[in-house]
Amino acid sequence: MKKISLIAFFAISLFTATSCKNDTSKAEKTTAEQKELTIETNRIISLNGAITEVVAALGHEKEIVGVDVTSTYPETVKSTAKDLGHVRSISVETVMELKPTLILTTDKDLDPTLVENLKASGITVKVFSQDISVDGTKKLIDEVANTLNNNNYEKLQNDIDNDLAQVKPIENTPKVLFIYARGANMLMVSGTNTPVDKVITLAGGKNAVSDFEDYKPLTPEALLQGNPDVILMFDSGLGSVGGPQGVFKIPGVDKTNAGKNKKIIAMDGGLLAGFGPRLGEAAVQLNALLRENAK
Repeated sequence: MKKISLIAFFAISLFTATSCKNDTSKAEKTTAEQKELTIETNRIISLNGAITEVVAALGHEKEIVGVDVTSTYPETVKSTAKDLGHVRSISVETVMELKPTLILTTDKDLDPTLVENLKASGITVKVFSQDISVDGTKKLIDEVANTLNNNNYEKLQNDIDNDLAQVKPIENTPKVLFIYARGANMLMVSGTNTPVDKVITLAGGKNAVSDFEDYKPLTPEALLQGNPDVILMFDSGLGSVGGPQGVFKIPGVDKTNAGKNKKIIAMDGGLLAGFGPRLGEAAVQLNALLRENAK
């Protein structure tokens, strides 16, 4: 009887251990499948260019189903996600059509009433505060990553620092005037505390305009007063006025050092003013162009 009982005991133990192992394997498999399902079914609408860059850089680009007009990088996102246009023209109905599970935006982009309406519809809406600075960009990266339960964000922050370390001093600090253009009849100049103003400083330049904040219409008087060494524009803005020759036709430009020496720099708007993961890259690129134009 004792031998039979002993054999039975081992048989039961073996069966129990095997069953537990199988149950554990099934549980692990189920958990893995759930995680995979979560990734595949996550549907993100990003309504800010910098946020879109962060989401994509963290490896979630395929989850983006809708973006705003400022989301121009990476270029592939425009072919995989619906362009919802300008944030001020976006409606709840337009958003709901995409069946999003998560909407990402900033407090400067989306109308508060629209945010409340979207939340009321049951969609998770995360509104970030985007401070236009190096530290502010790092914080945005951190917060977006945490929202996505992604811990691989430190490299993006470190890349900014590594890039900024490559900015080289410019012996005679150039005065840079940024002109925002949407055709020859829509010209604005950047004062202080704009994204472009901050990048100019990071790149080793000096804003030619310092007597007002934000943007004001361009006037011949402002050009003469600022007397920039270099005129900076978005690629799209330069194209809208007919290229460099169109800039030189703007009243007052020919009287400035920039006009006399034909010094015009154009950069991608999303890169120059986005304050996303490529902030350091933007500063390095502008720094190189300023040094080249200083020769």
